[in-house]
Amino acid sequence: MKANKFELVPPYAPRGDQPEAIGRLTEGLSRGDRFQTLLGVTGSGKTFTMASVMQAVQRPALVISPNKALVAQLFREFRSFFPENKVELFISYYDYYQPEAYIPSKDLYIEKDVQINEILERMRISTLKTAMSRKDVVTVATVSAIYASGDPRDFQSLNINIEVGQKIARNKLAYQLATIQYSRSEDVSSGGVFHMKGDVMEIFPPYEDFGIRLYFFDDEVERIASIESVSKKVIEDLDKIIIYPAKEFVTTEEKIHRAVNDIESELKQRVKELEGQGKYLEAQRLRQRTSYDLEMLTTIGHCQGIENYSRFFDGRKPGEPPYTLLDYFNKNEFVTFIDESHIAVPQLRAMFNGDHSRKKSLVEYGFRLPAAFDNRPLRFEEFLETVGQVIFVSATPGPFEMEHSTQVAEQVIRPTGLVDPEVIVRPVDNQVDDFLARMRETKTRGERGLVTVLTKKAAEMLSDYLNELGISSEYLHSELSTMERVEVLRKLREGSIDVVTGVNLLREGLDLPEVSLVAIMDADREGFLRSETTLIQTMGRAARNINGKVILYADRMTDSMKRAISETNRRRLKQLLYNKEHDVEPESIIRPLYENIFAQFEQEEDGDERAHANYVKGILQLKEELSVEEYTSLLEEEMLRSASELRYEDAAELRDEIYRVKNTTSRASSRKDPFGSQGNKKKRRGT
Repeated sequence: MKANKFELVPPYAPRGDQPEAIGRLTEGLSRGDRFQTLLGVTGSGKTFTMASVMQAVQRPALVISPNKALVAQLFREFRSFFPENKVELFISYYDYYQPEAYIPSKDLYIEKDVQINEILERMRISTLKTAMSRKDVVTVATVSAIYASGDPRDFQSLNINIEVGQKIARNKLAYQLATIQYSRSEDVSSGGVFHMKGDVMEIFPPYEDFGIRLYFFDDEVERIASIESVSKKVIEDLDKIIIYPAKEFVTTEEKIHRAVNDIESELKQRVKELEGQGKYLEAQRLRQRTSYDLEMLTTIGHCQGIENYSRFFDGRKPGEPPYTLLDYFNKNEFVTFIDESHIAVPQLRAMFNGDHSRKKSLVEYGFRLPAAFDNRPLRFEEFLETVGQVIFVSATPGPFEMEHSTQVAEQVIRPTGLVDPEVIVRPVDNQVDDFLARMRETKTRGERGLVTVLTKKAAEMLSDYLNELGISSEYLHSELSTMERVEVLRKLREGSIDVVTGVNLLREGLDLPEVSLVAIMDADREGFLRSETTLIQTMGRAARNINGKVILYADRMTDSMKRAISETNRRRLKQLLYNKEHDVEPESIIRPLYENIFAQFEQEEDGDERAHANYVKGILQLKEELSVEEYTSLLEEEMLRSASELRYEDAAELRDEIYRVKNTTSRASSRKDPFGSQGNKKKRRGT
């Protein structure tokens, strides 16, 4: 295995304006530019450009993408680009996650409920180990990268170094393994276990796909070998091995004792505060719950909700940022790429406020110590301080990227020579019949279509209508499970259906080269679903087919439409001129049907969606107990989370609730002060 040097296996030589973009970004990193932007259109090979920059600078890379579907796709692509290097995946390891909550209006406490996906947990541990031990690593992550993780100092110092010829008692080694969360078991399927038979000890780290066999002669390590986990066949002999912790969160006995003392101290202070406020019930509740946790910590070294005490284990002061994945990298070495930055940056900004508001009632009503606030995601400013150089990547960069980037490298020319689709604006009257006629033409060419409407009900009704008239159709919206969504898109690609109707067709992040017609009904209705960014992204769905065409049905030209059409035409002109100058003949992308890369994440994503729905219900129930600022902060966090995961239907519903609350508050303020500036004038005139 060749380590510490990126070796790119390119699918093709850089083409179009890829060489210029790669060169400019590489030069920017070399001269120390803090922020840069890669403005790359759909299908221009942005992932390949990122990989080429990584190869050029030979530095570890962190790629943050806003949702798991896109992360899984990037993970697969980078593995194909760097087969000899380490490509890691770091996403939430929950199959299901229901956060701890308290609803004061109902005196209802909801205990944290989680189901951990062992495969994803092992991948996270592998990421931490690799980040600390190698330089030729690409880590693809969601915003989990800014959430609290274990102390990297403990993860590094608690590992076990074993060499041939070393003397160590097997019982002592077993104890050391137990302290870093390995368990003694014959079941090796989940990793993180070890067992002993006579003079042989076998260890199965969760971050490797092989086991380690140690041969002892008395207390001396006579031989070390890697073995296959199932057949137990020897793979190769090793001179030495480092065993890293089996869990993301590990610590020492000394830190546990210190933490217990600090927790007791904060408990006394907080109980005194609550009793001083006359909150005797809350004080008693906090004393009972925390005392039980302390007993568990001193007895078994763990307790339910231990993450709420992370500040004490880490030795952090109140308000100090937690350790995250970012701390496992050398700040001056790694490069951060933020993919789909127009949604990832707002998502990164929103995480802290929502998390703080969520825990407020737990702390106020005696369910948690104030230290629970410090088990949190990073503030956006803290994130920027922790990372080094950043490259934003998007077809539609947001305001932050454009304002802070020292340069914007455009990647508008596609390697295939394809140009942005022609955009046609048609009146709303008879839009369904007009689309039907155009869809029939598309079907005769053996190509497919996409059409977006404003509501889920409209998507279902339009799909039924098209089916009745001989155009095979299925709808796609947020109420379908991950498995169902993937199946609908598979049918579209293989030709079982002709068209997909939906409210938002950006969510999957998949290439659909068979699609040549994209229609946007009621395009003049401003909002999430008809913003400039969404329009450009939706138009891009037709950019992978040589016959690509976009129809906007509208009776007026909104500002979003004008900007989207103008930008598309600008790119289209540049592409046409390039093709003419270089004698490039455009060709449609030909790509085999995808394997279902979402298979191992389907259960997790559906669990996340259930948790999201439950959490939104909880927010709505907390409405009367929270201030307007806290309530809208929670709603805004979930709105941005939904938008970042391309669930624009859900985001639009949350946006409407935010508008309703703010408008209600505004009207209430007016009623409280009926004599505003205009009212005072009337009052003075009356007197």
